[in-house]
Amino acid sequence: MTDLIRDRRDSRPVEAACAAAQAAADDAGIDIRPLDSVGELEAVRRLYEHIWRTGENNPPVTADMLRALSKAGSYVSGAFDGDRMVGACFGFFSPPARAALHSHIAGVLAGMQGRNVGFAMKLHQRAWAMLRGVGEICWTYDPLVRRNAYFNLAKLGADPAEYLPDFYGPMDDDINRADATDRVLVRWRLETPAVEAACAGRPAVADAAAARAAGAAVALEASAAGGPLVRYAGADTVLVGVPGDVEAMRESDPARAADWRRALRDVLGELLGQGGRVRGFDRTGWYIVDRVDRQETE
Repeated sequence: MTDLIRDRRDSRPVEAACAAAQAAADDAGIDIRPLDSVGELEAVRRLYEHIWRTGENNPPVTADMLRALSKAGSYVSGAFDGDRMVGACFGFFSPPARAALHSHIAGVLAGMQGRNVGFAMKLHQRAWAMLRGVGEICWTYDPLVRRNAYFNLAKLGADPAEYLPDFYGPMDDDINRADATDRVLVRWRLETPAVEAACAGRPAVADAAAARAAGAAVALEASAAGGPLVRYAGADTVLVGVPGDVEAMRESDPARAADWRRALRDVLGELLGQGGRVRGFDRTGWYIVDRVDRQETE
């Protein structure tokens, strides 16, 4: 690791990233390390099957694929609580000119919630990438899942870049169920001040109430019955709400969950498609989006 650091003209950001990653792992009480043995990669497959409840016939990834990615120099890591693997993450590189890594799947056992294992894993991935001269990591997340939106946009400081309707097509697991797989692509620019602050434990704060007091208009919110209510919002800044627990809704009321999916696609998807910029996500369930004139983005 130190040899790689010395290869860079300015090693200070990399050294800081490595220190932040180690501190996050220590705080979570875990050890994170790259994986390459067949046995460890098979354990990743089983872990993902357990998290997404897919079963052996439809794994999110296979051990042989992970083995190939690891051999090719891509990122494959595991998080361990003692000898037990409790999380795993892997990604692959974008075209060379982008100097970017695409993080495909990251998962943590539900029983580890509250220990910031996912945060530690992402900081490990960031340090690993920066050691290799990578300046950006991209990944997708389900914009309807409130905790994921807060984690990605606030705790990590990633920037939403694109709304992707039904990006993966049908997925046969107990997390996505029959819902369309709409995703938001985020870009994590690893050495920006916002990301450095987030990785140091200072998340980006977004205040929907303050935005509303300053003139923001509500574009999507929950109706009295809990369904999506789309409103006309001509203001320069708009608030886009998401339900409290869409995953539970998919089990109890899949039709309503599908209504939320369509509404969010229409509202947030259109805003991002027109050049809107997500200022942040209030953990009470609001995207804060600033409209931008399309001509200003071209």
